[in-house]
Formats: sequence, C-alpha cells, structure tokens
Amino acid sequence: MKKRYLVLENGSIYEGEAFGAETDVMAELVFNTGMSGYQESITDLSYRGEMIVFTYPLIGNYGINRDDFESLRPAASAIVVHEIARRPSNWRQMMSLTEWAERMGMPGITGVDTRALTRELRDQGAMKAALVDEVTDDVFVQLRDFETSADLVAEATTKTQYQNPTDGVSIALIDFGLKNSILRALAKRGANVMVFPADVSAETVLAANPDGILLSNGPGNPEDAAYAIPTIQTLQEQLPLMGICLGHQLFALANGAQTYKMKFGHRGFNHAVRHLAHERLDFTSQNHGYAVDRDSLGDTNLEVTHEEINDLTVEGLRLKNHHAFSVQFHPDAAPGPHDAEYLFDDFLNMIAEAQKETTQHA
Repeated sequence: MKKRYLVLENGSIYEGEAFGAETDVMAELVFNTGMSGYQESITDLSYRGEMIVFTYPLIGNYGINRDDFESLRPAASAIVVHEIARRPSNWRQMMSLTEWAERMGMPGITGVDTRALTRELRDQGAMKAALVDEVTDDVFVQLRDFETSADLVAEATTKTQYQNPTDGVSIALIDFGLKNSILRALAKRGANVMVFPADVSAETVLAANPDGILLSNGPGNPEDAAYAIPTIQTLQEQLPLMGICLGHQLFALANGAQTYKMKFGHRGFNHAVRHLAHERLDFTSQNHGYAVDRDSLGDTNLEVTHEEINDLTVEGLRLKNHHAFSVQFHPDAAPGPHDAEYLFDDFLNMIAEAQKETTQHA
C-alpha cells in the first residue's frame, strides 16, 4: 500500500497507508463512535464536507451491500480508520469497502492511531485536516485558507420534486440532505411522500395539499440555510410539522431560538436521550455538529421535550401554540437503535388529531 499522511490544522501529522481513491482532499475532521453502520454513515448526506474518523478499530468487515445506502454516492470527503478489513465476509456483501471506495472516488487512510486522533479531537475540537501524499509547508498554507462550502445544503438537496404515491396520509418532505431511511420509515407507515428541494416556497408546498410537513436532516451550519426559515414559519402555522436533525435546528431558528457550533458534536449510535415528559430513556442515532442554544429559548414559544443525558444538549422541541415538534437525533436510526422510531407514529397521530380539530371547527 502507498503511504499517505493525515495533516491537521494544529500541526499534528498521522502516517498511514492509502486505500480507495488516491486524491488529495481537505475537509473538517470529525469522529464517529459507531461499532457498525459504516456504509450508512459514509453515504449520510449530513457528512458532506467532512472527513470521518471511525473510532471502532476494524472497519469494512462485512463489506458493502445494496440495502444500506443512505444516498447513492459517498457523502463524506474521506474516511480514516485504524484497520481496513482485508477479507470482508457477509451474505449480503457485493464488494469490499476498499473496492467501493476506489470505484466511487473516495479517499481513505488506514493504519492510523485513531484512539490518539480521537482524543486530540475531543480535547481540541473538530478541525480542518488534509489527506495528502506528501507533507509540505504548502499543505499548512492551504489548510489555513481552506473553508468548507457555505452552501452544503444546496449541494445535498434534490434538484427536482419527486413523489412516492400511496393512498395514505400525504407528507411534504423538505429535503435538506435527507437519508433514505426517513423515506423508508414513512413508506413503512403507508405515507404518500412528496419530496421538495430545500429552497421550495411555502406556496408551492401548500399547492400540493399535504396533510403534514417534515423537515429533513442535512449538512452544515443551519444559519447557511436561513432562506428556508420564512417557508417553515408559514407552513407551521397551517399544518402539523416535524423536524429531524438539521430540520430541528431550522425549526428552532424559525421560532426565535439560536444555534451554536459544538466542540466535537455527536456522531454515533449510542447517545442516550431522555424524554422529559414521559421519563423515557432512548438510545439514539446522531450526527450533528451544531445544537440549539437552550439559553435562547426563554422568549420563544418553544418547549424542550428531550435532552442528552451526558451533556444536557437540547435534543427535542415542541411549539406550544401549534402542532409542531422536532428532534435532534434520528428516529429512523439506520444504523443504530430503533428506540425512537415511535416518533414517526406520534407525527402521524398529530396529523390525525389536527384533522379532527379542523373537522370539528368547520
């Protein structure tokens, strides 16, 4: 294998060996604590603009299969592993992770001390990094000047409207970089899902006559997608609404709250979240580097419904005066525990309740 180097903006250098595409890349470096689910993570569009460090030491041991894609191509800019599996084996496997990375043009580096690297990211926070063949002064100059695209949502969203027609409840899903697992969770419940681009107008959505609105996950800083806020404000006044991940953050911004960049974020499938009203504890799948500022909620109509038990991050919100709520984690899981999948049922029940109220007042 060819030698490669992972260079961090703070000057740290990690030596390893190349796999996948041998192209140089710069991105924000973040870590994921999941023991499995690497295929879903790599293709999760919320990772656009980011290079993933996998903390689990062996990655790729069950290869790549047809069922676990969250999007059609890699979303992550590159991946960093301690050891890439040389002989993957699984009955669903169609190729190895190494073969797929090479075919898809995604760079990777193996042989890295990911334990030391993760400790560095926990201590100093997520930072810019470069994956290169040779360490030169020019690499550090480029890292200093490198900025992640401010239009990651525009890169991740669908460019055209599309639909999964059924006779079930009609959901307008605004796509900020959605995971396929969200579509699967809604299809499982018989929903008629209409998917709209991130910059869709409220008028276009309402013209489709949906029963409810879902704001998807997506990459980057929610403030970079602030153009969606007027649409959300109009839609939540008229229809039941649910937000997931970036959709949760945009829902908060639309209602007067603020968000902030976390030191190293939550990326993994073992995050324990407490449902405050029900005293219920769920293990959740998460992938976010921004969070809602709890101190900014005081003058809003938002109420905290969920919180992370380790750092007390705001993990769920409810709008007191409308049928609208959001969660920071992924109830669709994929990968991860399915503890919170009931939230899709809560959403559909909320739609039914709103329709009943409308009928009674008619």
